[in-house]
Amino acid sequence: MKFLSSLLSPIAISGGQIALIVVIAIILIVVASSFRLVTQTKKVIVERLGGYYKTWGVGIHFLVPIFDRQVRTVTLKEQVKDFDPQPVITKDNVTMQIDTIIFFAITDPKAYTYGVENPMMAIENISATTLRNIIGDLDLDQTLTSRDLINTKMRVILDEATDPWGIKVNRVEVKNIVPPKDIRDSMEKQMRAEREKRQTILIAEGDKRSQILKAEGEAEAVLLRAEAAKKQKILNAEGEASAIFKIKEAEALGIKLIKDAAADQAVLTLKSLEALALVANGQATKIVVPTNITDIASTVLMAAEIAREGKVTKVTK
Repeated sequence: MKFLSSLLSPIAISGGQIALIVVIAIILIVVASSFRLVTQTKKVIVERLGGYYKTWGVGIHFLVPIFDRQVRTVTLKEQVKDFDPQPVITKDNVTMQIDTIIFFAITDPKAYTYGVENPMMAIENISATTLRNIIGDLDLDQTLTSRDLINTKMRVILDEATDPWGIKVNRVEVKNIVPPKDIRDSMEKQMRAEREKRQTILIAEGDKRSQILKAEGEAEAVLLRAEAAKKQKILNAEGEASAIFKIKEAEALGIKLIKDAAADQAVLTLKSLEALALVANGQATKIVVPTNITDIASTVLMAAEIAREGKVTKVTK
């Protein structure tokens, strides 16, 4: 103790000086803690002497001790609020549970701070009452199929109601619609019957289409076969006509050659007999005998006699 006293004795401080140091330290701490840093997408509501003073934006601000008070820090980001399912009654007295999601943003921090005591509770309550009013004008089927209509009406009504509170309702979505269990069972039966009906109709339409396609295919096949037979007959007729033309052309050429060779009656008779021999070679089913066959035969005999006499004369010589 004596050693410590000897060390402290040179820097001994009076009681008044200590109090002054403490006061200065307190003032520095209070001043340092009075600086506020406001970040992006946030606003700070400040009151002075119990009344609204200023809305601070992004940056460093000084809060005057004792006189100023930071009331609320408000975010300007879009917020999402998912409310619990609300019981509603449709126009045809069907009770169902509907829960909604609201997307909103704070556009006026001052109005949001002083417009209503609890903004989130106010939005939830007005959303529930608005939903009940809208569903009360719709029956069950309309409620289940008119989500876009419900969303649009709720957004317009909520946006108008929350505008004095500095809130902008951007979008409202019906998250889920839960009808009573008996209604769900009947709806499932109805949907099952509707699916079976559509299935039966589709099968019938498929069979009908199959029969139509089959009949069309058969008709096209008949037309194609008829067209092919027609073309075949035309080709056969053209071939026969061409063959007949060639034969007649050959006959005409043969006659012309005989005529040009100045053949006598004996040669013509022999040609006729050759043609007769070809006709009677056993390949034909019919034989046409010319009416002057006897004249032709006598002519042949005469030619043979003349030829024989010519040979005898040569031998005698």
